[in-house]
Amino acid sequence: MLEVWGRKTSSNVQALMWCIGELRLPYRRHDVGHRYGGNDTPGFLALNPNGTVPILKDGDGEPLWETGAILRYLATRYGTGPFWPADLDDRTRIDKWAEWSKINIALNFTAPVFWRVVRTAPADRDEEAIRAALRALEVKLDIAEAQLEHHAFLACSEFTLADVQFGHVLFRYFDIDIPRGEHPAVKQYYDALTKRPAFIEHVMVSYEELRVA
Repeated sequence: MLEVWGRKTSSNVQALMWCIGELRLPYRRHDVGHRYGGNDTPGFLALNPNGTVPILKDGDGEPLWETGAILRYLATRYGTGPFWPADLDDRTRIDKWAEWSKINIALNFTAPVFWRVVRTAPADRDEEAIRAALRALEVKLDIAEAQLEHHAFLACSEFTLADVQFGHVLFRYFDIDIPRGEHPAVKQYYDALTKRPAFIEHVMVSYEELRVA
């Protein structure tokens, strides 16, 4: 039984839970962080001294933190090809796109865009900063667009760990009230993700509790 610490409205927790769902692994999750608190307690900090979510504990194993590391752990221990192939070259190709997604998409969207639009009061929003962040994000989405014009999924023709790192951001990207560039291949890809049961359950989650009026 996997044990997860982290609220379901955390984007990093959503990536982890989506992976768990795709691998059909049993789990127990604890709401921690934001309005639930608990991430600054001695017990929590003993699991993760950074005070961040998610944390994963697999049986008697040591607590794991940092989402990318956790995802690779789960994929290696419980996944198979094509999700996480045994062949080093094939696996590294997927890992390349997974890491690219984390650095270039998730980090360029969550704080620079989502936090400024949803987690900031309208009167306090820096509209120029939002526009600048969107311009930077669209440049990165151009790269994904070019890739998805030739592949059904981000790294190849099959669903892989790279899609978890890339796709978990897209629900909020397409849902919030922002101007979006033309990326028809990305939109088609996102529409396909919205039909995956684990994506629906763990990613297409209301974020209203995060909204600042």
